[in-house]
Amino acid sequence: MTANALDPGVWGVLATPFQGSAFDLCEASLAREVEHFTAAGVTGLVALGVFGEAATLDQAEQAEVAEIVSEETSVPLVFGVPGLATRVVIEQATKVIEAGSRRPVAIMVQVNTPNPVALGKHLAAVHEATGTPLVVQDYPAVSGVRIAAETLAAVVRDAGDAVAAVKAEEPPVPPAVATLVANTGVPVFGGLGGVSLLDELACGSAGVMTGFSYPEALVATVNAYRDGGTPAARAVFARWLPLVNFEAQRGIALAVRKECLRTRGLFIESAVRPPAPGFPGALHDLLVAHLAHADTLLED
Repeated sequence: MTANALDPGVWGVLATPFQGSAFDLCEASLAREVEHFTAAGVTGLVALGVFGEAATLDQAEQAEVAEIVSEETSVPLVFGVPGLATRVVIEQATKVIEAGSRRPVAIMVQVNTPNPVALGKHLAAVHEATGTPLVVQDYPAVSGVRIAAETLAAVVRDAGDAVAAVKAEEPPVPPAVATLVANTGVPVFGGLGGVSLLDELACGSAGVMTGFSYPEALVATVNAYRDGGTPAARAVFARWLPLVNFEAQRGIALAVRKECLRTRGLFIESAVRPPAPGFPGALHDLLVAHLAHADTLLED
């Protein structure tokens, strides 16, 4: 492993709560979310990720999120940046690093080109300018960039200590995890709401880096895998999989997750910023039933 490698486990990706007709940042809800994820036993937290709607936040809001999160928890932090161009990424990363009361252990950046030479130069430039290790996120559904796992592995390997981890999110994720684990020397995390968590762990992932309204379930699953392998992890995760799948519905996953967090009492409102679609009212009763069952699992 590289010197700056992230610790294994569950890195909870925070949703950014809004309130009112202007979709203002809701500080109280964000603080409750951070407190809850921390109490659930996560290894660390990721703020301003894709599901943190970082691309819809202006720089002042991004800085405010970084400040609140860094003050509300003592667990290690990763701050995401939504930009793709090197100059923009450096500017965004610098601002959020300066805003926090303590330094993040890494900055999460998107794969911004399939060209391995250009990508290597991009990662080196961001690392040098910020003095911070990087989590390289391969998420073509957002970036629009597709890169072969073998190519990405070579870039990461050549980057050395500049890269702290890779977040693999191009389906099918498990084989990509296996390739990256075998060829990089850095921890590899899955995401996508945890839908492939069991298979990713079996393929060598260091854990998962994602949001889920019940982070306790992800922590319990990863801990079970560590202690008893796939059979133990399956026994835990199988009970949560219906809610995981419900929350990961394509196109509305963020709205569903936010409504789950609101129903759990963590968010005041579940609004997502346009043009993202809001929570479909037709799913309300189903969501309530899923969460009622989830609460019984917590009591076991």
